[in-house]
Amino acid sequence: MKKIRITTLGCKVNQYESASFQSSFAEAGCEMIAADGTADLVVINTCAVTAKAGAQSRQAIRHALHANPMARLIITGCYAEAASEELLDMPELAGRSFSIIGNAAKQLVVETALQEGEVPERQMADIMAATEICRLPVDRFGDKTRAFLRVQDGCDSYCTYCIVPFTRGPSRSLPADEVVRQAAIFAEAGHKEIVVTGIHLGHYGRDLAGGPDIAGLLDLLSAALPAMRYRISSLEPLEITEGFLQLIADRDNLMPHLHIPLQAGDDEILQWMNRRYGTARFAEIIALCRRHLPDAAIGIDVMVGFPGETEAHFQRTSDFIAGLDCTYLHVFPYSDRPGTRAATFRGKVAKVEKARRVASLLNLAEEKKTAFHRHQLQRRLPVLVESQRGPDGLLRGFTDNYVPVRFPGPDSLMDSIVTVELLALHDTTVIGEVRER
Repeated sequence: MKKIRITTLGCKVNQYESASFQSSFAEAGCEMIAADGTADLVVINTCAVTAKAGAQSRQAIRHALHANPMARLIITGCYAEAASEELLDMPELAGRSFSIIGNAAKQLVVETALQEGEVPERQMADIMAATEICRLPVDRFGDKTRAFLRVQDGCDSYCTYCIVPFTRGPSRSLPADEVVRQAAIFAEAGHKEIVVTGIHLGHYGRDLAGGPDIAGLLDLLSAALPAMRYRISSLEPLEITEGFLQLIADRDNLMPHLHIPLQAGDDEILQWMNRRYGTARFAEIIALCRRHLPDAAIGIDVMVGFPGETEAHFQRTSDFIAGLDCTYLHVFPYSDRPGTRAATFRGKVAKVEKARRVASLLNLAEEKKTAFHRHQLQRRLPVLVESQRGPDGLLRGFTDNYVPVRFPGPDSLMDSIVTVELLALHDTTVIGEVRER
């Protein structure tokens, strides 16, 4: 019985794909081991979305080689796709059994890992010529209460800062019947919530003749498995329509939680980024969301320190976000990605200045989140209870609108959906109690 360890960096799509590898290894009779055990095979599913992610990918490779001196190493994911030549030149890989597998060939990961004898050092296909999504079914998403379901891969947007279109290729969608089938497998495995995810989720279905768009897919899923809760990972602002929002409002099992990338709150920076909206349009979309889903969690991505971003640009971004009725922010500094247009732009912002701007927006983010949580107090909301208690011994989970809450209760409530009244805010933690509906 071969012992397998899988290390996953990056996005929810990577996490889904790693869950598929784990399912296939288990089917082959392999044993998955924890981080402190020695493995026969190590799979590292890498990320390249930022320079830091690339560095973390290289670090994970070095750690795996050191901790598992006799193991075969499989390196896949976006960093493997973008930097296979650099990986081949890593001195640590000399004399080791390894294979670098690109994103367009991820279906070969398990087969290659279990292959007897020597394996190819590199297995790459032309990701830009990919026309179909890799079929990577999953039996169970580990021991988690919620599962990620990848329904789309690739991106055609080519924002100037982003390497992802070059590492993931053009947009490809999983046919709707296969999506529903995978969701049913998750339901049978006992998962209570599915996070529907993709690289550019709002482009779902555009490559499928006669297939539904993302709203149509959610309509199908929520009707086919009404006991399952569905959460949407991220949608671009121009892909959020009134009909889409009304569908969420009408279906109890579609969670009122939206994550919408903004990236900058200044129109000039948005143009340089090749984003296809301005701040006025973005504000209209947030207002539309609030009209249909007044208590929804609305998260926003923001990038600071884009080349050419002055203090005035940043202040406009900060002021714009301060005026938005949003719930939380994901804030990250710009980093050059070789091969992108922005990597050639002038006016690079100093690292220390980027850090200052990140810290400033994180303070604003904390204010937004605290205000939203305080506004939810005294409400009774459905909570999916996690399978492990928090450090304080209390049960924990998320409300339908993504408020993390802790509350007393027996273990029998784990992995179930209960009604919890949100009673108090202690520092950054919402405390509640289980109530009858």
